[in-house]
Amino acid sequence: MAPRPQRSELLMPAGSLEKLKIAVLYGADAVYLGTPDMSLRTKSSFTLEEVVEGVQFAHAHGKRVYLTLNLFSHNKDIPKLPLFIETIKAIKPDGVIIADPGVFQYVKDNAPELELHISTQANVCSWISVDFWQKQGASLCVLAREVNYQELCEIREKCPDIKLEAFVHGAMCMTYSGRCLLSNFMAERGANQGNCANSCRWHYKVHMKLKDGTVKELNLSEENLELFEFMMEEECRQGELMPIEEDERGSYILNSKDLCLMPKLDDYLRIGVDSLKVEGRNKSAYYVAVTARAYRQAIDDWYQDPDNWSPDNYMEELSTVPSRGYTLAFHNGRLENHAHNYEHTKTFADYEYAGYIEKVTAEGLYVAVKNRLQAGDVLELLPPGSLDTILIRLYEFIDAKSKQTHDVINAGQKPIIFIPWSLFDQENIVSLQQKLCEQTIIRKEKSLTQAEWDRLKLDATAQRVELGTGSNTLYQKQRNKLQASIFEENGERIPKTPRIGTDGCCGRGCNGCAIFWHDPIYEKARTLLAQKKQGEMFDRDMKDEAVMSDVKV
Repeated sequence: MAPRPQRSELLMPAGSLEKLKIAVLYGADAVYLGTPDMSLRTKSSFTLEEVVEGVQFAHAHGKRVYLTLNLFSHNKDIPKLPLFIETIKAIKPDGVIIADPGVFQYVKDNAPELELHISTQANVCSWISVDFWQKQGASLCVLAREVNYQELCEIREKCPDIKLEAFVHGAMCMTYSGRCLLSNFMAERGANQGNCANSCRWHYKVHMKLKDGTVKELNLSEENLELFEFMMEEECRQGELMPIEEDERGSYILNSKDLCLMPKLDDYLRIGVDSLKVEGRNKSAYYVAVTARAYRQAIDDWYQDPDNWSPDNYMEELSTVPSRGYTLAFHNGRLENHAHNYEHTKTFADYEYAGYIEKVTAEGLYVAVKNRLQAGDVLELLPPGSLDTILIRLYEFIDAKSKQTHDVINAGQKPIIFIPWSLFDQENIVSLQQKLCEQTIIRKEKSLTQAEWDRLKLDATAQRVELGTGSNTLYQKQRNKLQASIFEENGERIPKTPRIGTDGCCGRGCNGCAIFWHDPIYEKARTLLAQKKQGEMFDRDMKDEAVMSDVKV
């Protein structure tokens, strides 16, 4: 039995070798990964050779690697086990994640030196199940997402010697985790193999079947909308009518928001949850980097000063990651209505992946572009190791190959742009060169439609309601506004702050921002910024209003 660690570890997903390296760079203590044929992730891009390289890379950086072997085995899978086990024995992972009792026994018998972890697919929801697996030889149990905090506390109390792992962030299934058959039925894609079609997030329409057998769509309009209320009755609960909410676009009755337990992370650290797991092996490198650095900083800051810890700064960072909105899910017990998005199923944020640093030289940075860039965009460089950001506004882009300059760069041809150090006019270049490294992630603001902006506001209010600090009245008001925005959608995209850099300024003092650093109108703002951290918006503090009253931001 492996001993429990003194501190909770941050466990990040690795859907590819690139993402594994990003996770390690941005602060993961451990990563989990698997090959498509022997885990529940058919979309995993790892070959067996890349698994070997990934384990070696992580170990070289002092990080742990857990391999997923959590398939539900059929007879055809058994012949693959000997080669798989012999291979992973040679590379010595720090744990093997298993769900199937037969596979568990096979690995225990044939590779007794490997540490065995029980997958969330095993549905471990009680202390008696944890105790059972501990007695079988497991050193860690991954608890089901449906375990609430009170249950978790009891499990920790009754099972003090085994390591416990809990999900703290990532996508949520609208049903019991991994047990949905909707994708299999609708699209013949196995939901429990990482191949889910996300049928629960599609929109659905109500139709009427007439007596003659014909089926007609029930078209809702302003004239008849108030005439209907859609209800669902389960046969064993006759008379208990449950509402189905539908508008002109349809209904998203099954669309769960994403799990985010950052507001309650201190509770998990306090009771000693050994491994804090982030979901997302199919997510982007940007998701991995930003999520890892937010939780890394949050965990470290709590251990340094638990009494004064607050989730606010880390939640602000997580808000830049595309999501369906965040929920505490089962933390307080049963799911509430705020855990679902009934109006809008899209995953997005007001920031997007701009690119990453491919190479650092004495002259400057070579950046691989991931999304469209246009003159006036502010790039936010996210150095590993802190929540600090380095901001630079660019008015033109230098193609690294042709050396030509462009006003717009499209990501389709995988371009590389060159950013000379001289453009970082507000930085200590020596210090900057020490902070930035290859694979540093870069983001930028994203323009959204009015409906998307209204969705973000509603999501933020829903989070506060779940935490007991929000207003249900405001929630309903914003929900009505979102519904109206969706109905009136015209496709126009609205920027968060001025994009061109000549008709206004975001007020953050970005490197290269000619208007901020040279226009007399920002003289008072420049004085104020000297007392603040770069990137901190002026309008966050009421005391800034007098100083900024004559400045358009």
